[in-house]
Amino acid sequence: MKDEFVKEIGVWGQRHYSYLKKKKPTVINVMRMNGTLEEYLQNINNEAQDMFDKLMKQMAETEGITEELKATGQMTWVCKMENIHNRATEIVNAELINI
Repeated sequence: MKDEFVKEIGVWGQRHYSYLKKKKPTVINVMRMNGTLEEYLQNINNEAQDMFDKLMKQMAETEGITEELKATGQMTWVCKMENIHNRATEIVNAELINI
């Protein structure tokens, strides 16, 4: 069976699928036989995206990164937001994606 549907499930779902493919291929086969794989990956993708968005917002608020900073110090804002993005990605990968 081709993995074409994976392109439609989002980046988090794709990452989790890659993890399952490497570490737990039997799980993929069982889900395919049950017809639950695509829905499972879509749910993981949605849950991970929600978690990522919340983490980004919470970290930015906690660290005082505001629209004012964005307007007055764009490079500082970009650096801080990139740092938050990387940390949020690590957390989601560790807690949901299992990379």
